[in-house]
This record gives sequence, C-alpha cells and structure tokens, in this order.
Amino acid sequence: MSTERASKARYVMAIDQGTTSSRTILYDAAGQLVSVAQREHRQFYPAAGQVEHDAVEIRKNVGNLVGRVIAKAGVSADQVVAIGIANQRETTVLWDRHTGRPIGNAIVWQDTRTEELVARLARRPEAAQVAARCGLPLLSYFAAPRIRWILDHHPGLRERAERGDILFGTMDSWLIWNLTGGVHVTDVTNAGRTMLMNLRTLDWDDELLEFFDIPRALLPEIRSNAEVYGHTEHGIPIAAALGDQQAALFGQTCFDAGEAKCTYGTGSFLLANTGTAPVHSEHGLLTTVAYRIGTDPARYALEGSMAATGTLVQWLRDRLELIGAAPEIETLASTVEDNGGCYVVPAFSGLFAPRWRAEARGVIAGLTSYITKGHLARAVLEATAWQTREVVDAMNADSGHPLTELRVDGGMTSNNLLMQQISDSLGVPVERPLYAETVSLGAAYAAGLAVGLWPDMTGLRRNRHTAGRWLPAMPAARRDSEYRRWSQAAGLTYNWTEPAEN
Repeated sequence: MSTERASKARYVMAIDQGTTSSRTILYDAAGQLVSVAQREHRQFYPAAGQVEHDAVEIRKNVGNLVGRVIAKAGVSADQVVAIGIANQRETTVLWDRHTGRPIGNAIVWQDTRTEELVARLARRPEAAQVAARCGLPLLSYFAAPRIRWILDHHPGLRERAERGDILFGTMDSWLIWNLTGGVHVTDVTNAGRTMLMNLRTLDWDDELLEFFDIPRALLPEIRSNAEVYGHTEHGIPIAAALGDQQAALFGQTCFDAGEAKCTYGTGSFLLANTGTAPVHSEHGLLTTVAYRIGTDPARYALEGSMAATGTLVQWLRDRLELIGAAPEIETLASTVEDNGGCYVVPAFSGLFAPRWRAEARGVIAGLTSYITKGHLARAVLEATAWQTREVVDAMNADSGHPLTELRVDGGMTSNNLLMQQISDSLGVPVERPLYAETVSLGAAYAAGLAVGLWPDMTGLRRNRHTAGRWLPAMPAARRDSEYRRWSQAAGLTYNWTEPAEN
C-alpha cells in the first residue's frame, strides 16, 4: 500500500473490556482485523462468593492499550474514525464525581454477596412487579442490588449520592467517563441489566428506583448503542457501547427475529433476537434489549446465561491438575468414546438459566471404578453442551421461533469436539465464523455505523465468513436419554446452601 493510500485508510477501534482482561482491536473498513493488544487484570476474592476488580487498574490498562494498538498497526490516531466499547455486564462501580476515585473495588457480575439482600427484597409485595417492568427476575446477578449494597455499607455515601457527588456505572460508563473527560452515559443494553430501566420506555423507572432505594442522581443518561457520546483527548469519537453479549449478537449479524448466537467463555451466554417487541419468558430466560441503533426502534432478545463453562475447564486444569493447558482437554476427552456413565454439573456459584437456583452446588454423578480421567474430561465438555440444550429448549418454548442453527463464538469454540457435542445435544447445525471473537467486532460495527464508515446493517452481513460447521450425528433417542441423565444429575445440586437468616 502506498503512503498516500495508507494516509487515507480509515479504521475503527473496539475496546473489549472483559471479565479477566481488556483488549483493543483495530479493524479496517472491510471489517478485517488489523492489530490487537491485550492485558489481563487482577481478580480479587475477599470472601467466599465475592469477586472484585480494581476499576483504576482497568482504566489504566485500557488507556495504555488504546495507544498501543494504534502504534502496533503503524497508523495515526486521526485515521481512527470511531471507538466502540463492549464490556462485561452487571459489574458495578461507584466513584466520586469530583476526584474520579472509585468507592472501593468494582463488584463483579459473578459476585453473590447480595443474595441476603435480594431475599429480603423478594419478600416485599412490590417484588412481583420487578420482572414486569425491567424484564429481569429479582436476582443477585444484576447491578441494582450491588448499588444498594455499596450505599448501605459505606457510611455517608447515600447522602453524597443524593447530592449528585457520587456516580454509578457499569464498565462502559466508567470507561466513557474517563476517556471523554467526564461524559456520564450508558447504553440501553447495559442499563437494561441493572433492574432499574423500564424495558418499554428505555428510561430509568421511578418505581424500580424506589423499590431498590437508589437515588436517580447517581445514574448515567441512557443512550442508544450507536451514536457519538464524546471524544477522547486525541479527538477520536466514542461512538458505540454494548454489553458484551449483545455486542456478540451484533457481531454475528443476528439482525432478524429467530437468529441466535452463543458465546462460550468463562461463562456462556445464548441470545436470540425476538424483534421489536419484548418477549417475556415463562421458562426461566431473561428478556433484554438486543440493541438500538441511533433513533431506530430497539430490538429485543431472550437470553440464557450459563455461569460455569470455561470456568469448569479451568477447574480441571488448575484445581484437579488433570491437564496442563485448556486445549489439552479435547485430546484427553478423545481417548474415550463416551462419558462412561459420568455426568458433571458445574454449579460452582449456583445454576443460572433456566433453573435459577442460587443455592445449588456442583456435583459429579454416576461415578464407578470404571471412570478414568478421559471420561471425566468428556463429561466436563458435555456439561456445556447439556446446559446449552436446556437453554435452547426454553427459548424454543418462549419465542415462537424454533432454533434452526446456532452461531457460536468465544474462546471455547476452538474445541472441535465440544462443537460437535453441542450440535449433537441440540440436533441442529452449529456454525463458527472466521473470527470467533465477535464481541469486539460487534462493538466496531456499531461504532462504524454511527459515523458512517458502514452505510447500513445489510452490508455488514457480507463481511461474515464461516470457518467451521458441525452437523448433528447423535441418534435422537440417545440424545434424549443422555439429556435426561444429565438433567437428573442437575437436580441433585439443589438445596446445598441457604441465604443467611436475619
């Protein structure tokens, strides 16, 4: 490429602020990855069930990565026409408006310290209206109980919040505030995971604020997913923000009702586009905003969250030390033809969708002297497949759009045996795109749309290329039999812990 052509090339940057690391990725106008920079951040576990991040560490990492990815690509900052942010959802940080210093560490989405508070709130008569207004069940998974917990555990903080001196944000708000020098906004997908946003008005709901006893003054302004929120110190527009799973749905170009994706990572998240009207689940799923582009009508989704998928492989590696690296599980599992009658249910911090059993704890069922580490490895992979199956069954029952194909992404999709197991468990094809990390791609797409780098969403579909496709090979009778046994094992996880009594 000539110097003249290079100087005219335009790029869009994605910031993918995840649970274990942050990274920046630069894409060209064809949606092709140009360069990437990444850095992990520390995980803090102050007590059982508690998970925290240092928000300042994350802010510094992201600031450094923005410059590094531009330098690595050999381009100038003025060639970057927009930045889009995708972030770990529900992770909660409060900070001082005047100093910018956080109030303690960020409380991570995996954290369960608010279970007692949620149990107390659930006994109030108004609790029945929470899901109807925000689309989410009353659970410790979401941000509102964390905000309330922080306010309750820092003397004098509530009064400061009511005066407007304290700000709340999920990680998108925290990063935008820092990158733009003080713009306090969030987007509809992250706001929709707080239990404080009305699902239909797409604004903060007064009744929900009263129920959780949270001052409106600390909340950011809710904006669409694709518009210019502000500019960095180098003049680059921050033009998109999406929760990471909605970003993956967008990156997979699931723009039509019935199209679904599942991102397989630390936890796994299956979202299905349901169109321009919210579908309230009767089978344990979450109703959430999929995306809103500018002033267009919002699109909605049903979501099923699985808390422990990649985490289960890490446990096999780090705690049991049966493998030395995560990719080795495929080799170990392939040493046997089946699970030998062994089933694993990874309820390390309870079961998420569609069961929602916070008190559940993991089990290994069906152990006999025949079981080897190969059988256990295979059962570990199958646990992800069967969790996917029960989420898809719930979606099919709720949505009116039976799944005909599942698009997959995330780090676990490099495991070909797992992808085949998922196809077998669902009885439908599974398709992996050329670029499996579609979270960052979705953020880039939204930012590019906001500034006109891409004229419309139809053109984005042409950027999508398939790298792998798996077809179901398991007989239906065996599929159903194996699923029944795994479900029986899942039932054994119930009632292992109980919230503390006041």
